[in-house]
This record gives sequence, structure tokens and C-alpha cells, in this order.
Amino acid sequence: MKNTFSRRSFFKTAALGAGLAALAGKATAADEKPIQGFEDTKTNTDATKAWTPVSDRKIRMGIVGYGVCKFGAAFGLQNHPNVEVVAVSDLIPDRCKALAEACHCEKTYPSLEELIKDTKIEAVFVATDAPSHARHCIDVLKHGKHVASAVPAAFGSLEDADRLYETVKTSGLNYMMFETTCFHDDCYAMRQIYNGDGFGKMIYTEGEYYHYFGEPLDSYNGWRIGLPPQWYPTHSNGYYTCVTGGSFTEVTCFGMPSIIPHLQPANNVYKNPFGSEIALFRTSEGGMARMAVCWDTPGNGGEMGRVRGQKGSMVKMSFDGISDISKINLVKPALPPNVDAGGHGGSHGYLGNEFVTSILQERKPLVNIAWALNMTVSGIIAHQSALKDGERMKIPQYAF
Repeated sequence: MKNTFSRRSFFKTAALGAGLAALAGKATAADEKPIQGFEDTKTNTDATKAWTPVSDRKIRMGIVGYGVCKFGAAFGLQNHPNVEVVAVSDLIPDRCKALAEACHCEKTYPSLEELIKDTKIEAVFVATDAPSHARHCIDVLKHGKHVASAVPAAFGSLEDADRLYETVKTSGLNYMMFETTCFHDDCYAMRQIYNGDGFGKMIYTEGEYYHYFGEPLDSYNGWRIGLPPQWYPTHSNGYYTCVTGGSFTEVTCFGMPSIIPHLQPANNVYKNPFGSEIALFRTSEGGMARMAVCWDTPGNGGEMGRVRGQKGSMVKMSFDGISDISKINLVKPALPPNVDAGGHGGSHGYLGNEFVTSILQERKPLVNIAWALNMTVSGIIAHQSALKDGERMKIPQYAF
């Protein structure tokens, strides 16, 4: 198989210090570097087969949120042949106008709370600030609409996680978290091999999310400034859950204080002392996983992982010990016309397409509420462990 997986999207960091300060502005100019993860990305897509629609129906969708990452328009939903973007919203008028232009949409609302009252809308993509994800998704579901959310599913609150879980369960509607690792070339291949029993049970998994914040990155109400690393854990934890569908059952985690001023407890609203947190998990298969989230380590960055199973292992696109791998399709399927794979390892278009397709096929999406919370809540507990100097702690489990 030809390896078209790009290391560039993982290791091209968003400039140490001054470069990140430049990212806090509005649209990226041609001579500025994009936010880490948004670089142009080659992706291992099957070019031999055209995309085949599962329906000719158009889902009437609303999109909310166009902040510094401009996530509202990043996942190709506005270009999907099975989607009609009915309305968009952002609290800041200029951003709302820009989102409407990016989504080819005329109808705007001043807030999510107003948009979800629109009876024409049947699904909403929530790309708002992370502390609001759970509350906003609950509101969308209670208004009878399917919902997808940027990561994480909940932000530091076990109570919010439980409320979201119960709302999804009782609603009968689709919930999906847009976890980018899920459709990285390597993670996609790992999942295909695992599902084909190429790894057996997973003995050991590593996941890493390194995003250097030498200076604060702009965010609504400053929510990114000093946030506990393991409150944003899904880009590392995805290298277990998005491969196996499994969860983490217990954790011991350690953190290290940062030398960067805004990552010190006196300078952030979370009173968080750690710039890096490294968690050792027990997995639902009985194996082990080491998951790292670091804000203060300059150098190579991105989302990356490695797996070792009873029958074989994989690092990037290098395989070892796996028999009959030729029988497993490791290439991602074609996307709809005009939908690009996008950034974060060529994952954006695939996440949007999975959400749309799951609604059309009336099935659970790949990154459903159980996957989303098992990736997210494990990080919340990991941070609690780090604050207690690595105390071993049990993790709540979610099934769906």
C-alpha cells in the first residue's frame, strides 16, 4: 500500500511563542501560520472508487460557533450534498456574518438559544466554547434535534457529563463528538486492523496530544488560558477508544508545574498548576494505556499514537507481526464531491460525513455518546488524580 500519510500535519508546530500570539487574530493571512492541526493535509483516501450516496434527502442543519478556530465551517457540512444549512449563529455579529458567508446561508440568529427554536432545523453542529458544549448539546436535544459537537463532550464536570448522557439516552436522537483522531490515517487503519482481529486484545496503547501554548491562544471568555491538560484529553485518548471502542477503568496521573506564566495557578481561573499531565490507565480489555496532554513542551507537536496487541503492533503506518493484513482495507473511503478531508490529519470531512450518514441511515454515529464520554470523563478523573499526586482512581463507565 502506498503510504500517503503526512507527518507534516503532526510535527509542523505553530511557531514557538511569538507565532502563537499572531494566531490570536481573526482570519489567517497568507504570511501567517495556521493554528496547529489546520495545516494543509494529505490523506490516504481511496481514489479508485467514487462516493456513493445512501439517500437523496437533505438534512436541514443549523451551525453554531465561528470563533478563533472557525470550526463551524471546518467540517464540510455546508458542502455536503445531503445537507442544507438553514441557519447559523454566533454571539459576535461579525463572526455570525462571516459564518453565514462561509456556509452559503442567509438566515442568522443571535444565539444558539434562538436558533434551536427554528422548527425547520432538524440537526445542529455545536462549535461553541468548550465549557458550553454539554449545556448547548442538551438544549439542542431537548428541542428535538440531532446534535454534533466539537471536543470535549463535557468540560471538567462529571455532573454535566451525566446530564448529557441521560439526555441522549432518553431523546432517541443522534449525538456525535467530532474527535479528530478517529479519522487520522493511522488511527483509521488501526481500527480496521483491530476490527479484523489483526491485533487481538490490546496490551498497551500510547496517545499524545502536544500543543505548545507559549502565549495564550484567543478564546471566548479566555477559557483556554491555563485549562487543565487532561480536561482536553480526547486527542490522545482517541488512540485507544477510537481504535477499540473500549474505555478506561482506572487511572493514576501525574502533572508537572509549568514555567510559562499563564499556565501557573495564580494566573488562570482554574487554579491549575500543571502545564503537562501524563496518565496511566487500565483499559476495559485489561491492558494498559499511557496518555499524555502537554501545553508547555516546545518542539514537535500534534496528535499521535501507537498500539501493541497480542497479535501485532502499529506505529504510524508501520505494521509488525500482523498476519493477513492484505485482506484488510486500510484506505479511507471516498468523500462526497466538494467535501475536503481537511485538517487534523485529514479528519474534518470524514467526521462531518459520518454525522450526516448516521442520521440518514438511522444508526448510532461512530463517535457516539459512550465513546465521547469515555474519552472525556477519563481525563476529568485523571486531573483529579494528578491533583492528589497520582492517587489511583476509578473512572465512571458509559455504554450505549
